[in-house]
Amino acid sequence: QVQLVESGGGLVQPGGSLRLSCAASGIMFRISTMDWYRQAPGKQRELVAVITSGGSTNYADSVKGRFTISRDNVKNTLYLQMNSLKPEDTAVYYCHSRLAADYWGQGTQVTVSS
Repeated sequence: QVQLVESGGGLVQPGGSLRLSCAASGIMFRISTMDWYRQAPGKQRELVAVITSGGSTNYADSVKGRFTISRDNVKNTLYLQMNSLKPEDTAVYYCHSRLAADYWGQGTQVTVSS
């Protein structure tokens, strides 16, 4: 049974940082391309960052240079380090596995506000 459990969200001031984590089980994590998505109120879910099984990464233009995706294949955990946060980064953040394309966890809320 696939489980992706996101954590690490919260309320942060503009310019602040957060580190999101996603604990994965029920999938062959080490061979899966993994994604972080986000969904803001009233908007479509959008792809934020991608990391392949080999560690190659790609980012949405809106977060390039501020966010860093990484993975720990021993702990089966995906991370998203978010720096220089902006109010427009406010959203629910979800991790996603390309090996379980239809599965979505509950996400973690990130709110950037003064």
